[in-house]
Amino acid sequence: MSKELGVGIIGCGNISTTYFALSPLFKGLKILACADLNPEAAKLRAEEYGVKAQTIPELLANDELDVVVNLTIPAAHFTVSKAILEAGKHVYSEKPLTVTLEEGKELQALAKAKGLAVGCAPDTFLGGAHQLARQFIDEGGVGRITSGTCHVMSPGMEMWHPNPGFFFLNGGGPILDLGPYYIANLINFLGPVKRVAALTSMANPFRTITSEPLKGQTIPVETPTNIHALLEFGGGATITLSASWDVWSHRHANMELYGTEGSIYVPDPNFFGGVVEASGRDKDIQPLKDWDHPFSKANQESAQGPRANYRTAGLADMAMALIEGRDVRCSIDRALHGVDVMTSILKSGADGNFVATTTTCTQPAALGIDEALALLR
Repeated sequence: MSKELGVGIIGCGNISTTYFALSPLFKGLKILACADLNPEAAKLRAEEYGVKAQTIPELLANDELDVVVNLTIPAAHFTVSKAILEAGKHVYSEKPLTVTLEEGKELQALAKAKGLAVGCAPDTFLGGAHQLARQFIDEGGVGRITSGTCHVMSPGMEMWHPNPGFFFLNGGGPILDLGPYYIANLINFLGPVKRVAALTSMANPFRTITSEPLKGQTIPVETPTNIHALLEFGGGATITLSASWDVWSHRHANMELYGTEGSIYVPDPNFFGGVVEASGRDKDIQPLKDWDHPFSKANQESAQGPRANYRTAGLADMAMALIEGRDVRCSIDRALHGVDVMTSILKSGADGNFVATTTTCTQPAALGIDEALALLR
């Protein structure tokens, strides 16, 4: 196989700029074309980043492309990814993989039948902070993980997103939008989930947009916006996950894991960097000694100051995995298990029962310093 895969993008909205801007950092891939249902959106991105604007059928038929990145809205992920596979190309999708488990299983079966790979965001668990935590856990730094808490809570997407309506429709909501970051990181640390239970609700049946350009418009809420879930992992750990867009402020940490010999405090799984802290039985919480991981290095300015952003790392890892003949860290098996966990949480909230997962996966291989450097140009 070639040492560089041709990449196309379907979906030229906000998130596409991240892939266009950051992909040149990585080996193994080169973005050549883009498409969108709105031809003007594709044309704008093509001119901005020096690639070819095509219609969706033209892009799917483009022989220069080995992988197509699916950046459409979640409700369209299944249809678009299926079309990409049927066109004989590998898929890398934004999260979530699909909005139902049945759709995800159909993609998995189709990919297997065609000998194609499917990868899926999030890839933030490959960040230097989370891989430092992974190394510390793997080395027994806190003993065996027995329990933990995760919290991702805010007032909602309508405060800042230019077109937030789809976040509140079926297939949206905080568990399917933000849950993937937390669940992928928990799988990174602990492996697969055995069963879940949840309480779900919504504060209001309608939301008023306060961001531009749709400020003042009212949007319906069709999915729970307040979720409190329990996750039991195959290894025995029990984790509480709270995901809400009905919280104005709070003091909960993003992720804390408690072991037989101590505790570890993991920064926001939505980002690559941050400070990892831990304590032993002495209860003395201290930062872990930082390491020179390339995906910890600040490379962007944000409102909160310099930060590390290496989104596209998962796509690059998939490209190099295809070239080298190894496992994809952001694989369909792990993404599908994440969908299973999230949809089981919603089902439990609706039915009031524990729900057992029907899929499983392995932990992804750790991404240490040398492995991360091997992905960079």
